[in-house]
Amino acid sequence: MSLPVRPWQLPARLAAGAVIFNSGLAKRNADDATIAGLHGMAAGTYPVLHRLPPDRFVRLLSATEIALGAALLLPVVPTALAGIGLTAFSAGLVGLYLRTPGMREPGTLRPTQQGTALVKDVWLLGIGLGLVIEELSGKDHQPD
Repeated sequence: MSLPVRPWQLPARLAAGAVIFNSGLAKRNADDATIAGLHGMAAGTYPVLHRLPPDRFVRLLSATEIALGAALLLPVVPTALAGIGLTAFSAGLVGLYLRTPGMREPGTLRPTQQGTALVKDVWLLGIGLGLVIEELSGKDHQPD
């Protein structure tokens, strides 16, 4: 039985998975200030999140990051599925960067000092899209 992961996909999956998994673990025991900050920033960009109490939002975010990180780290999870999850999650992060005031220099995509922490997550979007595109193309990258 072969795994649903090609060897060349492992470095990207492991790098992204480890970072996201660790981030989720760190949020499990977040203090009140961290909870308020995470919820405030997310709800400011995505107003529907105002409906969730801040502590519940952070618990859900933590669980989501742990699950996504594990899906990327475990080679038994198909790459297409892990890539779709990573693409969706990272699109939300890029949306935070693009829609949160003060994250970008006016009229540009260049980050401000505050925006640097968010704009770096664009690499996650690139990895996710790369995994999905490769899986959808159906190519195994085998020599002809």
